[in-house]
Amino acid sequence: MQLFLAIAAILGGLAVAGGAFASHALQNQLTERAIAVFNTGVRYQMYHALALLTVAMLLGTAKQALPWLTAAGWCFIVGVILFSGSLYLISLAGLKAFGPVTPIGGVAFIAGWVCLAVAALRWA
Repeated sequence: MQLFLAIAAILGGLAVAGGAFASHALQNQLTERAIAVFNTGVRYQMYHALALLTVAMLLGTAKQALPWLTAAGWCFIVGVILFSGSLYLISLAGLKAFGPVTPIGGVAFIAGWVCLAVAALRWA
């Protein structure tokens, strides 16, 4: 699926930019803890950009519709938005109210990996 490939590339590029931003521009602006929180968001964003890239490549080789694989891709995207996005808001803006959103993003990541496993087991 071209959309997943494009989103994976964007998420990966933004993760690299975010990591560089944290290492250079934020070093003197945020506490060590806030930078660690930000970097956790960057790390998980990159992991799941790569997972989404894998999903896109698998969908590109499939000869049939694979709804579980598609669901995995959407779960990874939602996970990045909720998990990494909430960590960015917490670290950069101090919006601690977004703390409860982070685990929801984590659940989306887990759901994506479960969907990927089911897709693998159902692959014909």
